[in-house]
Amino acid sequence: MTLIDPIILKDRLGTMAGRFDVDSLAEVDSTSSELLRRAENGAPAGTVIVADQQSAGRGRRGRQWLSAPEASLTFSMLWRFTGAASQLSGLSLAVGVGLARGLERLGAQGVCLKWPNDVLLRQGDDFAKLAGILIELVSDRRGTQVVIGIGINLQKPHGDLPQPAAGLNQAFAVLPERHELLAAILVAVAEALETVTVDGFFGLKNEWQARHAWQDQAVQLLSDEAAPLLGRCLGADNDGALLLETEKGIERILSGDVSLRCFEAPKS
Repeated sequence: MTLIDPIILKDRLGTMAGRFDVDSLAEVDSTSSELLRRAENGAPAGTVIVADQQSAGRGRRGRQWLSAPEASLTFSMLWRFTGAASQLSGLSLAVGVGLARGLERLGAQGVCLKWPNDVLLRQGDDFAKLAGILIELVSDRRGTQVVIGIGINLQKPHGDLPQPAAGLNQAFAVLPERHELLAAILVAVAEALETVTVDGFFGLKNEWQARHAWQDQAVQLLSDEAAPLLGRCLGADNDGALLLETEKGIERILSGDVSLRCFEAPKS
């Protein structure tokens, strides 16, 4: 038996149950890869693949997403938009708002967002990665199909990690039951996607800014193709681009192939 029972989840979804078609798997290469395959065969919007374990889970920039069955929640959701993919700028930020909303409705404390696709947990003056979001787009004559992959640490990961990590249990006095947690997230993310359909990222910009971990902080922008860029982080514009105030003025960053790190000037 898998950790998520679709029948129990349907009950937790209540009146929103009809919006989702959930398949729970014990193991899969990647929930997003599996959902992309099903999308090609006509899977409906609202299809959700949740897996206890992924053998080839992946994150942004081709990084491997490591997950253990009891210590994580990994799933992917299919959504469809009419129109071109170019109209969906800022989508990963919008999904971040939805994910944060869902967690906060259950009582989570300290949830913050980082451009473009990370959910962080505030720990005093520091932040640790709580969840990651991966957006994959496929356009055809019907519009744009979006596969949204989400991986959440339910417990703090251990081992040699590229950045500080946290577990969702650190955001709650008592961690919600797994079905209740997934139901709240699915509903909140769907609501955010509906806002994007009508208003684009602009409709969620203020909420994203309010949760932005490094708003108005000194940061450095790292890229594989350019030298680090230093400046003050002004958040996101109406299209979800990162705004960085540098010595040369305000830079508008569109590329998703960057990493953002809090920057501390060297002490004299």
